[in-house]
Amino acid sequence: MKIIIIGASGTLGRKVTAALKDKYEVITAGSKSGDLQVDITSPESIEAFYKKADKFDALVSVTGSGHFGPLSSMTPADFKKGIDSKLMGQVNLVLIGQHYINPKGSFTLTSGILATDPVLYGANLSAVNGGLNSFVIAAAIGLENGVRINTISPGVVEDSPEYFDAFPGHVPVTMDRVVAGYIRSVLGAGTGQVIEIF
Repeated sequence: MKIIIIGASGTLGRKVTAALKDKYEVITAGSKSGDLQVDITSPESIEAFYKKADKFDALVSVTGSGHFGPLSSMTPADFKKGIDSKLMGQVNLVLIGQHYINPKGSFTLTSGILATDPVLYGANLSAVNGGLNSFVIAAAIGLENGVRINTISPGVVEDSPEYFDAFPGHVPVTMDRVVAGYIRSVLGAGTGQVIEIF
């Protein structure tokens, strides 16, 4: 099985890569690191990336950024950052990638708990995560050739203590539980699922 992991050098990406690389062919990717580079905010870059990667069986996206800050000072440009990166970046990985993925392959995207459990300053990420969740549910009934799609929606993770104060009352999720969610999506049979991990 050939698995592409975008965002492989990040907090989640490193652990997911480590869990899969010994048993499967893993192609790592990032904006500046990895076996291949891709700018997910650019459809042209995504197209070029898939042409280099060639046919694959699974894509795991643990990438994309958004704006975190007070609503009172948030601008349309701030809000657009999350739309262009975490939302449309991952959506475009699917829209373009569906033409390169092997039959019965899978896409695994990453949203987050803020879609359903918002925190102060997180309006942009709440909207983006909610959009990703809805996209996955709907895309599952439109993808052809037995291709599956899910999104992982984790809470704040134990390896990111710098975010703990922004999530008051949230119990950090263990990395083992988060990684298990990605493995479930890649190797399991489910599709159209929002796999919540908290």
